Amino acid sequence: MIEEMDLRTFIIIDSMQPQYAAITGTVVKGDIALAGMCQLYIELAPGSAVYELLNVALKQANAKPGFQIVEREYGELELHSFMPEELKQAGQAILSACGKTISDRRKPRIVSEQIISNVDPYQAQLINRDNRYGSIVVPGETLFILEVEPAAYISIAVNEAEKSSMTKIITFDPVGRYGRMYISGTESEVRNARETVIEVLESIEGRE
Repeated sequence: MIEEMDLRTFIIIDSMQPQYAAITGTVVKGDIALAGMCQLYIELAPGSAVYELLNVALKQANAKPGFQIVEREYGELELHSFMPEELKQAGQAILSACGKTISDRRKPRIVSEQIISNVDPYQAQLINRDNRYGSIVVPGETLFILEVEPAAYISIAVNEAEKSSMTKIITFDPVGRYGRMYISGTESEVRNARETVIEVLESIEGRE
């Protein structure tokens, strides 16, 4: 059992959407996830605990690993499968190995959010130059930017935004102090996505 572990994020995505899965596939270093798969995302401290916990999960379930990341403050691991039960089994194996339950995870906190209407062509170009993955912002579109803590919760936010609206994923980053997402589209679609994302994040239970 790993003692004194901070379970920051534990989230299962029920069905990876096409854009979300495609962008995820460009950054994973392990098995590539595909649209329609379910996904388990875990963020924890100390970061090096991901090695032992991923080893436990892989030996007890047939889920495939996309990555194991150890950064300055936290560690993250990702597993995916077309079989929800396999993913749940992997998740339970991880929780048991560290003596935690899902209620021990942290509740997501929205750090900041903003909607930028009618994006100026010059600003669109600056955003697109900084974006290595995903779509591009077209001048005149509406842009929604969201930051959450812990960072890995941005994964379910992006996926739910795509599921609920006709928006484009410009980019998202689930690693670091804060998770960030950028989506664009028409004003109405972006605002619809925003409402869904806020509702989903606020519904996730956990400790403050």
